[in-house]
Amino acid sequence: MINKITNFASSKTQLKRIIWTLPLTVTMLVGWSSIAWAKDPFRENNSRDIGKYTEEAFKTIFLKGDYKAVEQKLRLAESKEPNEPLAHAMLASLAYTEKDWSNIKKYALQTLESAQLLSETDPVRGNLYLAVGHFLDGAYVYEKEGALDAIDKLQLVFRYLDRAEDADPNDPELNLIKGYMDLLLAVNLPFSSPDQAIARFEDRAAPNYLVERGLAVAYRDLKQYDEALKYVNKALETAPKNPEHYYLKGQILRKLGKEENSIELLLEAVENFKTALDKSAQLPDFVLKTLARENRLTQEEIAEIRLGKR
Repeated sequence: MINKITNFASSKTQLKRIIWTLPLTVTMLVGWSSIAWAKDPFRENNSRDIGKYTEEAFKTIFLKGDYKAVEQKLRLAESKEPNEPLAHAMLASLAYTEKDWSNIKKYALQTLESAQLLSETDPVRGNLYLAVGHFLDGAYVYEKEGALDAIDKLQLVFRYLDRAEDADPNDPELNLIKGYMDLLLAVNLPFSSPDQAIARFEDRAAPNYLVERGLAVAYRDLKQYDEALKYVNKALETAPKNPEHYYLKGQILRKLGKEENSIELLLEAVENFKTALDKSAQLPDFVLKTLARENRLTQEEIAEIRLGKR
């Protein structure tokens, strides 16, 4: 995998996509629970206590899709559960959505420090979040120093992921985070086959609705839109209040509608975009900008079909 990353560095556009997408992916990689206590959202067996405040922040952002309400909850997690690397990783990722580079650096380093401490007692989670911390720091390095300097960080990411996998290759939290990375690379690297990454992600990762969301994105990018719709609908069944799921469904319907020149599918895409826009107060500005643009372009495409221009 490291060789693939190194060889892939010559494609700046694709490397930028990976560098800029994965910090946000980190914020999507944690689960939720129907209760407020500190229950492990990933494991039914050999569970860990991640902290009830950290979990409450998880629920706010992943169940409700509310980026704006989560900051206060994360500050509480940072104060009450300072040794939980996932809380620091989420704070770094939240800073990323605001392009707050000083805090990205700050919380990436805190992720690394808490992960290093955790690795002494929990080599799976400790090494996993050492990988996450280096990736978040890599996003900072990419912005400030450029793509070539970020390559070293990517190599560290996969080194620590390998160590976590050596400790327990079937761990669902590991397979969720690593699975998102593997899917992104498999979809975008030249001459790669995503089948193995998809199968492993589906079989070993948890919780289910984040797996389903990841598969919907992968199949969207592979232009297998029927499969993408199947998985995004499953994610919506579990987390119907998350506006990002409606946005994702709208994207898939738009692509399918353009492919089939179908007004019906494009209208359904607009309905999903509008459902997401109705909860715009929950979403970060950069998501709203692309959401509004895709909604406008879809309506223009509908008008073109009606006028016989397509």
